[in-house]
Amino acid sequence: MSETEKITVNIGSVDLGRIDLLVQEGFYSSRADFIRTAIRNQLDRQKSAVDSISSRKSMVIGTLGYTRKDLEKLQSKGEMVNVKVIGLLILSDDIPPQLALETIKSVTVRGVFKAPEDVKKALADRID
Repeated sequence: MSETEKITVNIGSVDLGRIDLLVQEGFYSSRADFIRTAIRNQLDRQKSAVDSISSRKSMVIGTLGYTRKDLEKLQSKGEMVNVKVIGLLILSDDIPPQLALETIKSVTVRGVFKAPEDVKKALADRID
């Protein structure tokens, strides 16, 4: 599996017991396997809604990364970007806060945003 993030889920004791029964009987290898499968199934059922929303909002689905070189190219053209991602956004560790401020107009991430802490702090008022 590619990069994953840990989440916490609270569920009732009866539902947990039902999951444990399915795990015990070999339907799933673990509770986590059951939960990942359930989430994937729900996301598959809602695929058209996610696709429609991401298209309407011009969002990238997957992983999007910017390096210092990428942002310097934007800076040299006097351009700024509105970054919209469903998945993972990575701003490389060598990006200084001032460069980020001069090239990133807004950040919307539904998922995980990885960037140096000083860059995140500089962009705080631009993050949705």
